Amino acid sequence: MNPYSRQSLNEADIQAVLDVLKSDLLTQGEQTELFEQELASYLGAKFVLVFNSATSALFSAYRALNLGGTEVITSPLSFVATANMLLENQAIPVFCDIKIDGNIDENKIESLITPKTRAIVSVDYAGKSVEIDQIYKLAQAYDLALISDSSHSFGGQYQGRKIGTLADVTIFSFHALKPMTTGEGGALVTDSEEIYQKAKLIRSHGVVKKTLWNSDVAHSGFNFRLSEFASALGRSQLKRVDDFIAQREKIARFYDEVFFENPYFDFLPIPVHIKSSRHLYPIFLKQKYWCAKESIFASLLERGLGVQVHYKPIHLLSLYRSYVASPLYCAERFYHAELSIPCHQLMSLEDARKSAENILNLFNTL
Repeated sequence: MNPYSRQSLNEADIQAVLDVLKSDLLTQGEQTELFEQELASYLGAKFVLVFNSATSALFSAYRALNLGGTEVITSPLSFVATANMLLENQAIPVFCDIKIDGNIDENKIESLITPKTRAIVSVDYAGKSVEIDQIYKLAQAYDLALISDSSHSFGGQYQGRKIGTLADVTIFSFHALKPMTTGEGGALVTDSEEIYQKAKLIRSHGVVKKTLWNSDVAHSGFNFRLSEFASALGRSQLKRVDDFIAQREKIARFYDEVFFENPYFDFLPIPVHIKSSRHLYPIFLKQKYWCAKESIFASLLERGLGVQVHYKPIHLLSLYRSYVASPLYCAERFYHAELSIPCHQLMSLEDARKSAENILNLFNTL
């Protein structure tokens, strides 16, 4: 089975983890601090906090921005954590429809802004940045915070600038299926010292250390810390992340050439001003194949292709149906059409050729 994405671990990664396991500190040691410093240097950001998941980082970002009791405009096309953490902060998600690339439609955001709106949460679908400059200008015009859920796009760029430096707060995921991994894990990136300090307290019980054993707690918090061995793995992976993304790009460009103008499905073009992390390679079935999507999915699995669907729109989930004020037609059409096919750094061009051949052969039989 060739999965749609997977991690790449080498002996250096394994040794980095083993070294920590043999050390005195498995948590709250120097590896985490060094990982944060190296991430900040890589991204060109002032402050980075690493967390035990991107979900924890999202929660902490929302809490640090005091979004409770407000409305927050976001995309319906994301992993549910983006919206779940709004609910956990007593914020109301307001879903804005998407464009054909899966990213929030920046031209539809303004019509959803009300006096209760406090923030916009964008999502970089499949590793491709949203049109962040336009969204940021809109956020500034209405005095809104902009949080970029860039869980898919670590290592990507927009207009030659690293994703992670383009919003008030950026969230990354280091889950095992992302281009670089800490197993589970995530990061919060910001240039605001105020947001950084608040999120740092939320991450670790709200504890402020004073002298020796003495400490104080002024605000509640959680244990959202990343372990030392996960941080060590992240430090090792960070050295190769650009190579990982380059290989994913090579596979994606091969697919683009092979699938060009095929009669069965479309694929996602990447404009020249965006560098995608290529976390996903989505294809979009022509409408006449929508009804056969389940059988196509099952047949591809039988052929050894670990396909997936990203995502069932959040507003279609039972918990969120009451939050939908108007139809989100583009998101629903996107869902009917989308399949993610294998694209990751452990694939060779020969693997990609076999995958493409398998996919096209299947459609030829329909």
